[in-house]
Order: sequence, then structure tokens, then C-alpha cells
Amino acid sequence: MPGNVSRFVYFSTYRGLLARGVLVAGMACGPAADGTAQERATYNLYGMPGLLDMPTALSAPDGELAATLAILGVGDQARGTLSFQVTPRLTAAFRYASIDNYLLDGERTFDRSFDIHYRFIDEGTYRPAVAIGLRDFLGTGLYSSEYVVATKHITDRFTVTGGMGWGRLGTEGGFSNPLGAISSSFDNRSTGGAGTGGSFDLDNYFSGNAAFFAGISWAATDKLTLLAEYSSDAYELESTRGLPEDRYEHNSPINLGLSYRLRPGTTLTAAYLNGSTLAVSANFTLNPKNPPNKGSLGPAPIPVKARPSRTSAPADWGTGWVTSPERTGAIRGGIGQVLAAEGITLEALELSGTQAHVRIRNNRYSATPQAIGRTARVLTQILPASVEVFRIEPVVEGIPVSTTTIRRSDMEALENAPDAAWLSYTRAQIGAAPQRNIAPEPGLYPRLSWGLAPYLGTSFFDPDGPVRADIGVELSARYDISPGASVSGALRQPLGGNLDGARGSDSVLPPVRTNANLYNQADGPLIDHLTFDYVFSPREDLYGRFTVGYLEQMFGGVSAELLWQPVDSKLALGVELNYVQQRDFDQQFGFQDYNVATGHASAYYDFSNGFHGQLDVGRYLAGDWGATFALDREFKNGWKVGGYFTLTDVSSEDFGEGSFDKGIRITMPLDWVLGQPTRKTIGTTIRPTNRDGGARLNVRNRLYEQVRELRDPELRDRWGTFWK
Repeated sequence: MPGNVSRFVYFSTYRGLLARGVLVAGMACGPAADGTAQERATYNLYGMPGLLDMPTALSAPDGELAATLAILGVGDQARGTLSFQVTPRLTAAFRYASIDNYLLDGERTFDRSFDIHYRFIDEGTYRPAVAIGLRDFLGTGLYSSEYVVATKHITDRFTVTGGMGWGRLGTEGGFSNPLGAISSSFDNRSTGGAGTGGSFDLDNYFSGNAAFFAGISWAATDKLTLLAEYSSDAYELESTRGLPEDRYEHNSPINLGLSYRLRPGTTLTAAYLNGSTLAVSANFTLNPKNPPNKGSLGPAPIPVKARPSRTSAPADWGTGWVTSPERTGAIRGGIGQVLAAEGITLEALELSGTQAHVRIRNNRYSATPQAIGRTARVLTQILPASVEVFRIEPVVEGIPVSTTTIRRSDMEALENAPDAAWLSYTRAQIGAAPQRNIAPEPGLYPRLSWGLAPYLGTSFFDPDGPVRADIGVELSARYDISPGASVSGALRQPLGGNLDGARGSDSVLPPVRTNANLYNQADGPLIDHLTFDYVFSPREDLYGRFTVGYLEQMFGGVSAELLWQPVDSKLALGVELNYVQQRDFDQQFGFQDYNVATGHASAYYDFSNGFHGQLDVGRYLAGDWGATFALDREFKNGWKVGGYFTLTDVSSEDFGEGSFDKGIRITMPLDWVLGQPTRKTIGTTIRPTNRDGGARLNVRNRLYEQVRELRDPELRDRWGTFWK
């Protein structure tokens, strides 16, 4: 096959696989407001707010997620970028790029990189917006550059941009670095494009030659934007590396292009770069703040039933019904039946003449206050008029976490009141669940549940195959023995895929993760997990978990956890201890020789501004010691976007490619897309590399995420769903 055709076929395959990941974001895009000119800032070919190759000082709307696929030439270079507007001023991005024949070996080079962009001056009447940015600040350096940029709207539709760049952005028309007047250390810069990546090359930032860049943007219509720029990137690496006939031609610093907004959330861009190269890109955006369905498409809640007055129906207010087994049995059965229709399981019920103590399991609603509100509505319909106080306790694995106390008279008074959500929260009392045993509802335990469904296993960023996947069928089952005690497992049968072709382990550490390809070669049936779990609460605000069995695909053993989480605190502390042994590659009942004791002490903190932090310190699966730092932005509708990194006593050389473990994680609640109530979510963790250093055990049902949603801070954040 001729070289150009071969490259095109290979690239088309790569493009299709990469586009699948990009389109996951695009499918969820819903209608969005046009926004201001600043909110309509275009994304450049690097997937960041910019013109074509050059950045601007503009920012996307707060919280926006963007996926960009850019293609330069006929498969010569491709860039796939996921960016996130972390705060109104801070933009961050992860990029995966492919360059053809970069290393003179006829193969493609795959490269991973991270960007950050911070707007530190807002645009004013006469003042431009000003931003500073680092491109490829944590990669191999193929795109390594820094910049300071200013952008000003001359009119609502016409903007001008100018800036100074270093690194790649200092190679066209470069001059001596003006920062050299501060220190001679800024005068020189080492060449990029080498190494295993993952290191902060602090000595290079804003060093070496600098150069000016500039550009203009004109929104000719609400959909079409024309772009022109003077680029300070001479494409030196692409122009000098590779075979002569395949090298990039840089004939001019002028880039011209147009951007067309096909629909809200989808933009196409075409450009002519450097007088030689055609480029196209597709950009898909969504904002967790803007669901595609306005309001809920689920069934309306049961209305609150107002009680008759004491004078008109004094008999209804009597408490003698409590001594009647027939009456209380009918009430119990009625509450359980109606709650079941609402997607809520009645775990336990204790009645007195004036109070109802109710424990519920929320099976349907992503927001616990919605389940509490619907439970309270059901109680108004069924309980006698004498019952004034509802004590509603959501449970985790049958264990109550918090108690929400609601007065029935408040339900009656506030159902249709203005600002009913906030008023109902201020009148409700949320506290720790009392340490008392209430008999579970008859017939609730033991209970067997099972399901049969397809599964999809994926692997990203293997240099020999950037996107890999396996599909199969999974049979899962769970047997609840009593509150807190259960046996669960999943049996998988692979049907096809290419995960078994991933690169094998070259690690100098115990291969606790890098031998994943050997596990994926098993024909099945495979035991994904098979465990006995016990969750308990030894005292108020303290929770425990004990798990034994085949814990995950690669390890089995014993895991124990203790969590301290006061119901009204932003801080939680936990400790987890595990002793595990590596499973056989066939993932049935056997084990290999490798075993390890691992565990972590953890601190969790809710910053109350939409951000949540976590610190884990301890020993990892390869025997290394260190810490994992994580920060997530959490939206009130259940969306989560964040990242983490792990530093251990493993050197970057021993860790290998990537230098240390890091990743981006995204969780999307399905009710955001469907408009129908469901607790199911779609989540993924994007790891640039999957190595053995910093590897942690994948234990199911860790306590913190289960317990925290039932605490006061999280209940308050999502209380707006109480009346829905």
C-alpha cells in the first residue's frame, strides 16, 4: 500500500476511535443560551479558548466541558483535547496527540500533555482581558510553551488579541527574552520533545527566546466567525523531524480560518495554516449547569393531604389507633406499598400516637432530599391526623446515617408557598441517626436480587493502540442477609475485543497493574468479584466496613475500613487496611505468589464552594509509600469533574512513562440526560498512563461516598429537590 494511503487508512482508524470518546460529550449536549460575546469565545486547534493556533485571554462559561478533535493535513497530525472551565477564570485541559513519522521510524508518535490558562485581569471599558497560560507543562514537551495574552472587544462582534509567547510560541520572529533582565536563568531553554513526560520542567518555563503573536476575530453572524492570526509558532520540531518528504512546510506565519456554530454545543472550524496546511476541527461543549431537559420528565409527586381540623373531626385526632394491630398493620402495608411505587423501600417503621419513625432506602432519586420529600408526602396521605412529627432516616446498606425531622403542619403550610424549598429546610431538623435498633419490615430480609447485562471494558493511551475495548455479558447477583450484611458477585463472559493486545509489563516494580493484558487474555467465565460485605455503625457518626473475598479483577483478600463523619461537619476522617494476594490470570479461584499489606489514612473536606478535596496517605499495591491528592468540582445536580495525582517513594525512573500517577475523573448523573429519576451514573477516569507505582486497590462500596450524601451539607446543597 502506498505510504500516503497507508497513513490515511491508519489515521482514519485512529480518528474514528478518538471521535467515539469525543462524541460521548457531544451526545449529552443540550440547548444552551447564546450568551455574551465572551461566552461565545471560540476554541482553537489545541482545544483551549483561542483563535486558530494562538490563545486569547477569553474564557468559556464557568463549568463548561469541551471536547475538541483537530486534524492537521491528511492525517499528519491529530489532537484530541478535553478541557474544563474549572472556575470563571481558570481553564484546564488534557490533550492526546498523534504525529505521523515523527521519529523517522515510519510509525506514529502518540503524546499526552496538560494545559492551564488563567485570566487574571477582566475586560473593562478601556482595559483588555489579560491571561497567562502554560501549554504542555506536564508532558514530554512536544508542545511546550508559555504565554501572556490580552484580548479586547472593539465591538460586540469584533475582538483583537495580542501577546508574547515562549517555547514553541517563541520560535517565529523570536528575540532575546525580556525576562533576562530579571535573571540570566531566563535566557536559555532546553529543547523539548524528549523524555518520559510527567515532570514539571520548572527551569524552562518562560525561558529562551520570546516572540509576539496577534490575531483578530469577527463574528460575522450568530453562527459564523472569521479568524486571522499572526502565529509565533514556527513548527520547528515538525519541520526538522521525520523523513524529508513528510516534514511540515512552514511558509508563512499567517493563519486564516472560519468557525461555524452548527448547533448549540457543536462548532466546526476550518483553517489554512502557515501557507501550506489545511486543518479542521470539531468542538463539542456541554455545561453541567444546563441540563438538556428543563425540569423533570418523571411522575409528579403525590400531593400533601391536609388534615381536617380538630373541631370538625375530633375522632381523627385520637391516638387509640396505635393499640390496634389491624389498624397499624394496614398503615404499615399502605406506606410500604405506596413508597415502593415511588421507588423507595420501607426498611423499618415505628409508630406512636404523635410520631412516625421511618427508615427508607432510596432506589430511584439521585438527590436524597427528593426521596425524603416524597416520603413525607406519602406519610401525610396515610398516617392518622394525630401524627404530627415525621422522623425520616435514609439508610446505607441498611444502616441509618442521619435523621431529618419534619413537622406535618409545615408540610401542609409550605407545599405551595413561595420559596417553599428554603423555608422547609430552615424548619426541618437534621441530626445524627439515633443508635437504636428498629426491626426491619417483615419479608425484607433475606433478599435476593440479580441482573444480566452487557459490559464494556476500555483502555486508553496504550502507545500501540490508543483506544482498546472488550465487550461481554455480566451476570450479577446480591444476597442481603440482614441490615448491613450481604454477599455479592459478578460473573463475566467476554465476547470480543482487543484489550488482550495491550502492551505488556516492562516495570521494575511488582506488576500489580501493568500486566492487565494477561488478565484480559482469559477466555472466561471470569469472576469479576465475589465478596461478603458487612457495614455497621458502632457509635454515632462512626461507620465501619468489612469485606472479604475476590475484591477486584486482580486481587482478593480482606479489606476493613473505619470512617468518622459527623452529620453536620465538612470534615471526615477514615482509615482502611487491606491484606491481599494477586489473583490468577484466568480470574477464577486461584492465586499467584504475590501478596501485600496495603492501606491508607484519609481526610475528606467539603470546601462549601462546589469543591471537594481528599488526601490519602499510606502504602500502595506495589509496596510503595506515598500520598494521593484529589480535588473535584461538584455541581448540585450530581455532576463531578476533578483530578488527582499520587506521589510515592518510587522514583520517576522506576515509575516509567509518565513519572507519577495522575488522572482526570468525570461523573455524569443519568437523570441529567434522561430527565427521568434514576440513581445511576456514568463515570470514567482518564489516566495518561497506567503504571504500577501509586496503584490502589479497587474496593467496591467504600464508605465515604455512600455516607456523605446523607449528611447535612449535602442534603442542604440539594434541598431544592425536596418538593419535586
